[in-house]
Amino acid sequence: MTQSETTMRTIPLARPNITAAEIEAVTAVLRSPNLSLGPKLAEFEAQFAEVCGTRYAVAVSSGTAALHLLMLAYDIGPGDEVITTPFSFVASANCILMVGATPVFVDIDAETWNINPRLLGGSISERTKAIIPVDVFGQVADMDPIRDIASKQNLRVIEDSCEALGGRYKGRPAGSLGDAGVFGFYPNKQITTGEGGMIVTDDEAVAARCRSLRNQGRGGGEGWLDHERLGYNYRLSDINCALGMAQLTRLDEILSVRKRVVDAYRSRLAGESRVTMQRVDANVGMSWFVFAVRLNDAYERTDRDRILAHLRQCGIACSDYFTPIHLQPFYRERFGFAPGDQPVCEALSARTIALPLHHELTESDIDRVCKELTTVL
Repeated sequence: MTQSETTMRTIPLARPNITAAEIEAVTAVLRSPNLSLGPKLAEFEAQFAEVCGTRYAVAVSSGTAALHLLMLAYDIGPGDEVITTPFSFVASANCILMVGATPVFVDIDAETWNINPRLLGGSISERTKAIIPVDVFGQVADMDPIRDIASKQNLRVIEDSCEALGGRYKGRPAGSLGDAGVFGFYPNKQITTGEGGMIVTDDEAVAARCRSLRNQGRGGGEGWLDHERLGYNYRLSDINCALGMAQLTRLDEILSVRKRVVDAYRSRLAGESRVTMQRVDANVGMSWFVFAVRLNDAYERTDRDRILAHLRQCGIACSDYFTPIHLQPFYRERFGFAPGDQPVCEALSARTIALPLHHELTESDIDRVCKELTTVL
């Protein structure tokens, strides 16, 4: 590839890390008679539970489905409140609306970008039933103080680890730190099943109820047309599970490659005073999902958007992560949320730029991204 071709090549924001092993695993299932509810489902669940250090894992069709089922499993519904972060993908709050409960947003820490445990106490009411901390961009939330508060108030903790597979907090795996945890396997995640998700827990009753709910409310018996409760088709096929198993065996390799890319970015941008980067807490073993920089406070949203447009014009995919959930149009319309409600989240959201992060990035790609970014600042 010539220098000119390298310069003009479009650099994608994300790419699934697929090898011949994944392709063979999927085609092996396609050659079998068991495309769904076959042996790969139980095998994937067992493998995943072992990685997370939990007794049970329940595979489902998405991380959103996993959150929804846990809302149901813990009997959260109308009249209840659930605390979560405004700085996340919208599903971590939508699951609360799916069961008719009310989301209560707590602002984030300005450096780690996760929910701020010091602000939780003022948001708990007699209607609060649970807390959903989110492991933003792969950084596990500060779970010990969150668990302490939840324990004193008799609240459930549902850890949204959809972005943090392989991450650790004080040596403990992401997803294992609450009453239950969830993961997502969309193609831009650390591992993918195409589409898919997982629930992990040590609670046998919760796992059993989620298995029933994902399978149209069926019980544990043999009757295919016997339904014990209202359920959903949130199943994950053996095709998806086979892909997930092949990916999971390569997790350490995949995470190592992603860390190499992030380390290269951080090294190149370390002396750039016009941007800051997410601080990784000393207690956290990071599992990088997204690498984003934050413009300093001299920049406004319009400046950030101008920089995004420049990078895209140069063939560098990039994005703004995340729009504050409480300022999404239907949340504002339904609950009356307004700018200024979550000031730390809003200040961050207006200034973030997510840069390409995947295994295909070369050193020259990273140089090009950093050069174009710092040139346009």
